[in-house]
Amino acid sequence: MAQKIPLTKEGAEMLKAELKRRKSVERPRIIEAIAEARAHGDLSENAEYEAAKEQQSFNEGRIQQLGTILANADIIDTSRMKGDRVVFGAKVTVADEQTDEQATYAIVGAEEADLEQGKISYTSPLARALIGKSEGDSVEVQAPGGVRHYEILEVGF
Repeated sequence: MAQKIPLTKEGAEMLKAELKRRKSVERPRIIEAIAEARAHGDLSENAEYEAAKEQQSFNEGRIQQLGTILANADIIDTSRMKGDRVVFGAKVTVADEQTDEQATYAIVGAEEADLEQGKISYTSPLARALIGKSEGDSVEVQAPGGVRHYEILEVGF
């Protein structure tokens, strides 16, 4: 039995949109590129054909991967969540206890994590340290640059 993959509702929608785009836009575009490259003749020395086939292979692999993720998704609706404990789907504001720098992170599934958007995977060291804690708690995180200490300022959904 396949393991369930936790995703937020928004993350699942994002992956569904990517799957739809890859099937309805990318796939036909790549098929067209392959047909065009074939029309140029000798395929053994045809770089355009090789590039299009590579794109096709990558796209089909990603379509398969997205299908598997969505088929095994455990979609969690964070709009119904409340409380002051950090759980999957929570938005957590923390302060670095050494620098007083503040940051807000949403704890999401690995497939939807994007640090630039403030979304961290529930499997990341920071998220693992935060889960189960409440506002006012301090956590210790083993980071690449050494141990960091954070105070949880706010937990929201």
